[in-house]
Amino acid sequence: MAERKPVKRGLGFRPNKRLGQHFLRDPNIIHEIIHRAGFTPSDHILEIGAGMGALTLPLAESVRHISAVEKDTRLTRLLGKRLSREGIKNVTLINADILKFDINGLQALPGEKIQVIGNLPYNISSPFLEQLINHRKLVDRAILMFQVELARRLVSPPGNKVYGAITVLIQYHARISPLLEVPNEAFYPKPKVGSMVLELDFTRPHPGRAGDEKLFTNVVRSAFAHRRKTILNSLKGSPIPCPYEDFTKALNQCDIDPGKRAEELNIDDFLCLSAALERIS
Repeated sequence: MAERKPVKRGLGFRPNKRLGQHFLRDPNIIHEIIHRAGFTPSDHILEIGAGMGALTLPLAESVRHISAVEKDTRLTRLLGKRLSREGIKNVTLINADILKFDINGLQALPGEKIQVIGNLPYNISSPFLEQLINHRKLVDRAILMFQVELARRLVSPPGNKVYGAITVLIQYHARISPLLEVPNEAFYPKPKVGSMVLELDFTRPHPGRAGDEKLFTNVVRSAFAHRRKTILNSLKGSPIPCPYEDFTKALNQCDIDPGKRAEELNIDDFLCLSAALERIS
């Protein structure tokens, strides 16, 4: 098969800044991402933001099927022509906004798990992660490229300023592993910052589990809602329907200093807090 050409200038359209379009064009980086993703010939892949097919075309050679979601109608049309021209038949193009797309509809076989890959625009990264969490029973792994600032937040340990609610929630639901740093020169147009590819393995979540996951999520989000406040004051001002005394009692039961801030607590601390509040209430 002929060598794939990298995405480059002169394709007859202008990248849409509003959609955060930056096209991966370095063939070595593309090869490395696919290699490290480790997909198998039986995999069904959901690709987020197929663009001009930089990942779609080489991936199609090694997996069973790709459901490629692309929001830009122009790109969907251009990629469709390219797939047809190259005789690639195991790709389904879907012109849709991934944040409004029903992932459940992709399950072609009973019990089938889906693998995810994509280069996420910064403005949809957090909401898409929440969408993935909500569909975690359908998704095995996700290989996602983020702006490096957000990627470092997602893999952060407790005790620093980038550690936040999204860090705790995604690390609770999936094991996160950095796979590859990608320089901004690998894209057209060149973004202002570099990127990082992460693996989110939903088959290997945090070993401790919450009895009431909705309460656990509310505790985490409430704790980080006002980062400058202490954990006690953050919980006191939260929508969690507990009296002030219950928050104090739960913190004491978990041996958590009420003067600490949320960024100093680890996942097990939040699990203990939510379990204590569940018992008290």
